[in-house]
Amino acid sequence: MRRCLVVDDSRVIRTVARRILEQLSFEIEEAVNGEEALQACRRQMPEAILLDWNMPVMDGLTFLKTLRGTLGGDAPVVVFCSTENDVAHIRTAIEAGANEYIMKPFDRDIIEAKFAQAGLL
Repeated sequence: MRRCLVVDDSRVIRTVARRILEQLSFEIEEAVNGEEALQACRRQMPEAILLDWNMPVMDGLTFLKTLRGTLGGDAPVVVFCSTENDVAHIRTAIEAGANEYIMKPFDRDIIEAKFAQAGLL
């Protein structure tokens, strides 16, 4: 089964994302910040990462840059999922190595479409 790491400091967002992604046949692991996400990736690199931008301890952009610089960190498909919706943020995320970008709030159709565009479905 494909694995997706859901990284968000909001329990509600993690729960909603988990439900949607499990329906799409993903095994889910959760992290509440970028540091926890890096630890999870060191244990077992997921095929996909759904990543929030604004989090305590380590934000999503710092996590992404660190991930992409580590051995095997180029493999996961990273989909940013954030309230930051201006073109500059999106460009910054893509330049840092994000594969796709989703605006909050999201629903199943949006996640399914972006994961399909990224080649995960």
